[in-house]
Amino acid sequence: MAKHITTQEALALVKDGDHIVAGMAAAEGQEFFAHLHEISDRINHVTIDNCLPMRPYDFMVEAKFKDTFTINSWFFSGDLRKAFKNKNITFIPNQLHFAGMKRTEHQNPDLFVAAASMPDKHGYVSLSLSNVYEKHMAKQAKTVILEINPNFPRTHGDLELHENDVDYFVKTDYQAPELPDIEPNEKDEKIGGYIADMINDGDTIQLGIGGIPNAVANALMDKKDLGVHTEMLTTGFMKLFKSGAVNNSKKSLHKGKMVAAFALGTKELYDFIDDNPAVRIYDGNYVNDPCVIGQNDNQVSINTTIEVDLTGQCASESIGPMQFSGTGGQTDTATGAQRAKNGRSFITLYSTATPKDKETGERKTISKIVPTLKPGAAVSLSRNDVDHVVTEYGVANLRGTTIKERVERLIAIAHPDFREMLYEEARKLGYIE
Repeated sequence: MAKHITTQEALALVKDGDHIVAGMAAAEGQEFFAHLHEISDRINHVTIDNCLPMRPYDFMVEAKFKDTFTINSWFFSGDLRKAFKNKNITFIPNQLHFAGMKRTEHQNPDLFVAAASMPDKHGYVSLSLSNVYEKHMAKQAKTVILEINPNFPRTHGDLELHENDVDYFVKTDYQAPELPDIEPNEKDEKIGGYIADMINDGDTIQLGIGGIPNAVANALMDKKDLGVHTEMLTTGFMKLFKSGAVNNSKKSLHKGKMVAAFALGTKELYDFIDDNPAVRIYDGNYVNDPCVIGQNDNQVSINTTIEVDLTGQCASESIGPMQFSGTGGQTDTATGAQRAKNGRSFITLYSTATPKDKETGERKTISKIVPTLKPGAAVSLSRNDVDHVVTEYGVANLRGTTIKERVERLIAIAHPDFREMLYEEARKLGYIE
């Protein structure tokens, strides 16, 4: 049986050179990582792998700990972006369904630390809010430490662990991290409306994070018999279920169930998924496998990007060479949806952005549909895998199109102020005459 220990006793298990893996997003062990910096005087060369961390932990953001801790991340948060200047943070390129498996093929963790529900009368805990790579890491790690917490929902799926498979429990009582709903703006609502018009009753939906996905969810409230097969289960999906728009009755895979790899949202969402047999959180290697996604007839994937070039290449995770977020499941879900019978994939973005000019410090409006991506930009979704691109000016269907056709269609949904420039640059590049 797993031993019950304190946070300080858990930290005492960390040794020089250890490789620690944290649970993803809301599933990270907050007490352990909040105090990890306190043992910096007795350890060296400790590596932490994380994914979308929810708090600015001292070991991660304070420059004075940069020689002790190295942080490798599958998905950057705002705190990681700010701390990147410390030069002890790097990104792990990945497609999310392979993230855990490929990482352990390279390096197995010494410690796996995550949050979990309280054990039930049979000795089982639920990994609660994430199973993207968590159960896989628990099987591979030399030592498994779970922070059990009465505030974390007991979720169903294949994310249960028996206490015999856990080395140590640390009893905690903090609240599960929340992701507040972002209120959609006018551009979000326009984009959401375009997509909603192309979604049919009975479709199965995948959504990501942010104002645009929230606007899409709002625009789907009047639909019927929608299903959910998604990487991330959001508050928007809960609202669609409660409205009656989602009932999962027409799904061809896991009929009657909402399927996800992790959940992140409001407390209302966490209360909704607690002991809810209609929700299944399965291993991300399964949920995000494009071949599995493609088994859902009428699967629809909706994701966001940072910029798109005139051939359809999507830079969704970096601004030039600067890592901004992560690939996540964008390629998994976009290609998976297109494998499905009647499946569709949508990549969304605003037509413009207003970044600060590096020389003047003043904000300047730029087009997000560009002749070529910024030098060094990571291509998250290749032009071969892009289906529909949506801005507040409309939808560009790129399926099966030529470069020349793509140029015409993408410029048509660019901001009017930049269309002439884009045509001129397309001619210089030889895309059109």
